[in-house]
Amino acid sequence: MPSKTTTAFYMQSVISFGLSLSALTIGVAYLPVDAWIRAFFAVGVFYVVTSCFTLAKCVRDRQEEAAVVTRVDQARLDKLLAEHDPFRSD
Repeated sequence: MPSKTTTAFYMQSVISFGLSLSALTIGVAYLPVDAWIRAFFAVGVFYVVTSCFTLAKCVRDRQEEAAVVTRVDQARLDKLLAEHDPFRSD
C-alpha cells in the first residue's frame, strides 16, 4: 500500500518537532533555578519524547496488524463467494 503522507506534510512534521523540542530544551536550560531542578525537567522532557515515539510505534503496529487481518478476512470471503454456486444441488 503506498504512503498517503505527502513530502510537505512529512517535512512540516519533522520541522515542527525539531523546533518544539529545541525551544523546550533551551527553555529548560535557561530556567532561573538550581541545576538539579533543570536536570529533573530535562530528564522529564526527554522521557516524554521517547514515550511519545514508543506510543506512536505501538499505534502504527496495531493499525498495520488490523489492516493485515482485514485483508486476510476479505480474501477468505472473496474465495467463498467465488466458489459458491447458488444453482448447484448438493
